Amino acid sequence: MNFPAELKYTKDHEWIRVEGEVAVIGITDFAQRELGDIVFVDVNTLEEEVSQNEVFGTIEAVKTVSDLYMPLTGEVLEVNPAIDSSPELINSDPYGEGWLVRVKLSDPSAVESLLSASEYQDLVGA
Repeated sequence: MNFPAELKYTKDHEWIRVEGEVAVIGITDFAQRELGDIVFVDVNTLEEEVSQNEVFGTIEAVKTVSDLYMPLTGEVLEVNPAIDSSPELINSDPYGEGWLVRVKLSDPSAVESLLSASEYQDLVGA
């Protein structure tokens, strides 16, 4: 399993990459493996401010639907257009082409409260 060191992680299996005041968010390699083949993503919070740990959308796999939780408070600026027609990108490239949303962070310094790659790895027992 892959745990890029430059990312931060949540206990709910989202990752976040901060680029100034904007962050890119997706689900982890562990999460996509647990879900199985992803067939649909629904993010209905575009242009809305979503608080930390609130649901910002859902992700549907062949056998289950799971909520997506916002790692940090911010406004959803963009939903990855590629995952509409190719949700399997989340399975094949969860840290690259399979990202979910871009968010303008309310407090970029709050990222320090999230898990490091090694802490997340310990959490999932990998």
